[in-house]
Parts: sequence; structure tokens; C-alpha cells
Amino acid sequence: MQKDQLRRQQALEYHSKGRPGKIEVIPTKDAKTQRDLSLAYSPGVAEPCKEIHANVENVYKYTAKGNLVAVISNGTAVLGLGDIGPEAGKPVMEGKGVLFKIFADIDVFDIEINEKDPVKFVQIVKALEPTFGGINLEDIKAPECFYIEQELKKQMNIPVMHDDQHGTAIISAAALLNALELQGKKIEKAKFVVNGAGAAAMACVMLYESLGASHENFVMFDRKGVLHTHRQDLEEHKKKFATTKKTDLTLEEAFKGADVFIGLSVGNVVSAEMVKAMAKNPIVFAMANPDPEITYEAATGARKDVIMATGRSDYPNQVNNVLGFPYIFRGALDVRAKHINEAMKLAAVKALAELTKTPVPDIVNLAYNEKNISFGPEYIIPKPLDPRLLATVAPAVAKAAMESGEAQFPITDWDAYELELNKRLGLDNQLSRVIGNKARKDPKRVVFADAENAKILKVAQLVHEEGVGYPILLGDDKRIHEIAEINNIDLDGIPVINHKSDAMDETRRKYGEIFFQKRQRRGVNHYEAYKMMKDRNYFGSMMV
Repeated sequence: MQKDQLRRQQALEYHSKGRPGKIEVIPTKDAKTQRDLSLAYSPGVAEPCKEIHANVENVYKYTAKGNLVAVISNGTAVLGLGDIGPEAGKPVMEGKGVLFKIFADIDVFDIEINEKDPVKFVQIVKALEPTFGGINLEDIKAPECFYIEQELKKQMNIPVMHDDQHGTAIISAAALLNALELQGKKIEKAKFVVNGAGAAAMACVMLYESLGASHENFVMFDRKGVLHTHRQDLEEHKKKFATTKKTDLTLEEAFKGADVFIGLSVGNVVSAEMVKAMAKNPIVFAMANPDPEITYEAATGARKDVIMATGRSDYPNQVNNVLGFPYIFRGALDVRAKHINEAMKLAAVKALAELTKTPVPDIVNLAYNEKNISFGPEYIIPKPLDPRLLATVAPAVAKAAMESGEAQFPITDWDAYELELNKRLGLDNQLSRVIGNKARKDPKRVVFADAENAKILKVAQLVHEEGVGYPILLGDDKRIHEIAEINNIDLDGIPVINHKSDAMDETRRKYGEIFFQKRQRRGVNHYEAYKMMKDRNYFGSMMV
């Protein structure tokens, strides 16, 4: 059996075996006895009904609305499959629900609507507002998706987001900020070539402009060529992205001197020669799936100074929407935001960009079979399995909602909120948290004897940043700082002691004498005691 046939069979078996599909509804309260049933339904259920009737906000107190998101589609633009209908799109919507749950503990009902008329679609979704805490629009074709999202935002007082537009924009924007920093470029001066003029591409351009990119520095292409002001066939929503430059500009010509390429189109439309024609230190985001506009090998083979990102998980720098939507909705739901606005999206961008620069936990290295993932050309965006994402992005979004006036239920205790977020994903090891909290109240000096080791330095940085102790590093100062620089580890404020240096001779003699007094009748003489102090483990023990 060929590989493609095997993959197809495995996919079909995965979705069909046992209980068909990927989701089910599980009660959150006991329903074992007659008493339980009388409370869950009649007559007990009447009491919360009356409370909600008296104050509609109580719906968040007595029902699942506050943690319930609808993933809604009409199946007109499903993945790379196009208009395949609402039933055929249902497996994707179920999958989206699974991602919401496993990454942010958000419950989802997927709703497939058999309606292509955007006005009627809006009416149907608007009528669902009493049920849900948020609406995730999915796989709806342009230009209808623009109208639908805009109208629902106007008419509804719960968060609404079309992830196909904003998800890719948010994740790629975070990657772009880091790539520009590494390449020594300013976003205001960067020249962009965008291939693809769909919902995602337009959202990307608008978000990049919010971050400082110049509107005049974008050249966008669709299937018919460059978008320019003299084209008579441009739809209304494309006109604001049209250029006044050369009307017959080709994609190949546009690459000459460009700083950034954004691909949201089809595979294999960009050549190695086109990448070679870009400016010094170029950035190539070829995000078409499953085949990027240019392969990772071709782009990096053409230019050693290129930073490359794709939508694929088998190459570095995957632009994956799962880095955004679960955490954005989590933060929005937790403060009962009325909308997901520009400030909240920008907060998610900056939180993702900054998280990339922090030391990566070993659990992430292990998950991706890497020894030491660190900020650089092959790591400009967090990995989807990084457990820190929830407690990093959701609070940033929640704070932005509060600061921009969208929050109806502000958070006051951010430490407690972060603890709650970690509990949601089963990261709450009570013992370690009790020890951690106790350590923060009275932090001690901790000697790291094996400091000429990247993993040890990473731990020391975390100990220092989290305030659970005051790390002291033993080893060669120059070597330790070289390792720290290579691995992007910040040792600022952490003392380093070279126990073998001449400057520490008097200290070694002092420690040797104390050690001799303790061990002189157990086979240790003066000379050996002094000599042993050049061993980091003995020296570190004597410091204690």
C-alpha cells in the first residue's frame, strides 16, 4: 500500500472508529441519584432559571455560557478544499473544538449552517447569542466573511473572531517582529511582497500596519496579477490594497530588493532566483498549505542569510493558528469581553514575540526532539506544545481588554489567575507549588556547582527570575558567559565564582582547613583537603 493510501486509510479510521467523530458532551455535575436528577432538571432547575430571569448576568453563574464557544461555518472555504458544504466541513469544525479544549480548556459546540446568504447567516448567528460566550467563525469564503464578521461585531455583545483572517495575522506578526529584529530591519522601512489577496492576507497587511509598517511599502498579488489602482476587475474589499506602482508588475519583478515575502496563496510559485533577488537579510514567510510557495530547502539553499517560516510542522518556524485562538478566546472569556478588538490582538502578538525570547523549558525540547531550542533564525515563534502559552497570552489579552474598555468582569489578582490557568491544563502540581510559594517568601542562596552547562544556566535564570532563590554559579567566568550568550540565557545579576582562580586561593585554604578539621580522622590530610577545594563539588559544599 502506498504512503498516501495508508495515510488516507488511517485518517478515515481515526475519525470513524468507536464513537464516530472527535467530540462528546460530558456532564460536570453528579447525576447518579434521584436527588441529583431532581436538582439537574425538574423541579430544582427552576431556581437558577428564576435567578437568571431576575438578572440576565447570572447566566454566567449558573450555566456553561462563560466557557462555551461556538465554532461556526457554512463550509464555503474549508482548508484547501474550497466550497465543500457544511456537512463536509464538520470534521474540521470538530477538530477546532478539540484544539480549543486541549490548549485552553474551552468547551465548544461546532455549528454548521446551511446558508450562503451573508445577511441570513448573520441573522442565524446573532440569534445564538444567549447560548455562547464567544463566536469563532471558520472557513467562510471572502468577501462574505468580511461582511459577516463586521456585522456580528456590531450586533453582538460577545467576542466574535474570524480565525482564518486574524489567527494567521496574529501569529505571523509575532514571527515578523522577531525576524525583523534578528535581521536588523525596521518595520517602518521594510518592503513587503504579498502573494494572495484573500481574507488572511488582507488581515496580515492591516495588522502589520498597526505595528508600524508603511502602507506604501506593500505590493499585493492575486491570481490575476498585481493589485493596482487601474485594474477594473478589483472587488471593493481589494481596492484599499492596490498599488499605484507599475501596472504590469510581475511577482518576479516585485521580489527585487524586497525585504519580506508573505505567501498566502498556492504552492511552488516562488523560485530560488526570486529569493536571491531580495534585499540583504531577507524574510520569507511561505505559508501556503500543504505545499509552501517555496520549499524550506530551496529558500535556505538560495540564501544563507534568509529567515524562513512556513505553515508546516516538519520545518522550523511553523506559523500555526493554534498559537493564538485558544488563548485569545480564553483571555476574552475570562474578563467577559464584549469584543475582540485591535488592542487585544496586538497584545497577543507582543506576548508571543516576547515569549520566544525566554528560555525554553526542557519539556518543549523533549517534545520536539531538540537539545536546546533558543531564540534565533530557526526559532522566531513559540512551539505549539509550549505549556507556557496559556499563562502568557491569555493574561496579556485579558489586560488589553480591561485597558481598552472591553472587559465587563475585570481581573484583580493576576497571580491567582495564572494559577487558575495552569490548573486548567493539569499543570498544577500542588506539592511543587507549595514549595515554590514557600521559597519565594524566604529565598535562599543556591550554589550551582556545574555551571558550565547550558541546562544548569537555564535553571539558574529561571530560579532568579521567579524569585525562588539567589543563584551562585561556580566555574570559569568566560566559559559560562560564552555558553549563556550562545543559548540566549540572561545572567544579569547572577554572581559567577571561578573557584580555581588565583583570587580564590585564600578562600580555598580557608575551606580546606575547615574540611580537614571535619575529616582528619577519616583519611584526609592537610594537602589533600586543600587540593580537593579545586573540585567544584567540594568547594560548593563548603560554601554551604
